[in-house]
Amino acid sequence: MTTICVQGRELSLADLEGIRQLRRDHREWSRYRLSIELAHRWNWRNDAGQLKDMAARTLLLKLQTHGLVELPAPRQRPSPRRCARAPHTGWLDLAPPPIECALASLQPLRLERVDTLGQRRQVHQWLEQYHYRGYSGAVGENVQYLAQDVCGRGLAVMVFGAAAWKVAARDQFIGWPVVQRRAALRLIVNQQRFLILPWVRVRHLASHLLALALQRLSGDWRRRYGHPVWLVETFVEEDRFAGTSYQAAGWQCVGQTTGRTRQDRDRTLEVPLKSIWVKPLHPRFREHLCRL
Repeated sequence: MTTICVQGRELSLADLEGIRQLRRDHREWSRYRLSIELAHRWNWRNDAGQLKDMAARTLLLKLQTHGLVELPAPRQRPSPRRCARAPHTGWLDLAPPPIECALASLQPLRLERVDTLGQRRQVHQWLEQYHYRGYSGAVGENVQYLAQDVCGRGLAVMVFGAAAWKVAARDQFIGWPVVQRRAALRLIVNQQRFLILPWVRVRHLASHLLALALQRLSGDWRRRYGHPVWLVETFVEEDRFAGTSYQAAGWQCVGQTTGRTRQDRDRTLEVPLKSIWVKPLHPRFREHLCRL
């Protein structure tokens, strides 16, 4: 082995030895301190100049999983609340009155980018309680939205984050080879969560919110991280949803996942099949993604 690729970053044997030496020289450092130093040494920053210490920490954890480095023990233990989701009982009794009406009566809708700690807590709480996949928080570059109606009532939340590393149908749709994917993957985002709150039952609301979000997503991403995004992807579990809202909002289904995960090296695990939906954010998105 001369190099390995972790999180899209090529690491040489010298890089690995540098991390090990850093650990030997500073046994007292925490994982957080190691990741900060590593990001500084590699000058690992996003286009807005912000240090990518969280990405460095995730990389270190992956290296430890593969036995390539040894990290200090975590100093903070996750709370029981983060380790196990609370049982889903009693929530609907505490929910606001149902919102069942025509979409026009909620207008004008407000789609607000989540910036404050209070907003993030609200997004986290709703997703953790009401989304079928739960929610443990966003890692890395991400943009979140809260949707409200004309009266200020909460309707929905969305989380956009890092794109999947390798998706055959998506990559074929774009038409890029591996080298270009590694360089341009940060210009694609994944809609990781989309939740219409369970007491909100309004026809065409989901597709309307998808359209509103994509009108502003690239601009919001540029303002926060210093670069635009050109394509959005999402994965829809086929045994739960038909993807009707995405189709109505102009997304395109480009294929299906294999029913395996990237950790399933022995091909023994099965996960739900998902349809792969994409939405370009610019007519010349391929030009922008393939020119790097």
